[in-house]
Amino acid sequence: MIGRLNHVAIAVKDLAASSALYRDTLGARVSQPLPQPEHGVTVVFVELPNTKIELLEPLGADSPVAKFLERNADGGIHHICYEVDDILAARDRLKATGARVLGSGEPRIGAHGKPVLFLHPKDFCGTLVELEQA
Repeated sequence: MIGRLNHVAIAVKDLAASSALYRDTLGARVSQPLPQPEHGVTVVFVELPNTKIELLEPLGADSPVAKFLERNADGGIHHICYEVDDILAARDRLKATGARVLGSGEPRIGAHGKPVLFLHPKDFCGTLVELEQA
């Protein structure tokens, strides 16, 4: 059901400093910041040959990433994202097996302009999983 690894998301306190670290120290190509108010974050994508790293900075105190950073002061891996061919079929199959889809269960548009869903970390080895329509 899952396809390619789309990205690994890392929560950061300072998006500009983190972007500079990847760009200037590691020599990576880094996108411009993209505010995602419906998800409570501003994102930057670090483009790698085989996937992406998504740097997440909270957009306001109510952001889920702000809460993550309260518990993890240095930041760290927030979630991993897998592509799926049919997000609604994937959601229905997962729910039928007892997996919990977060939020309303309806896909929302993510940073790549495609539908996304998040799955409860307790159902996936302690890891928050994002599914993105391929």
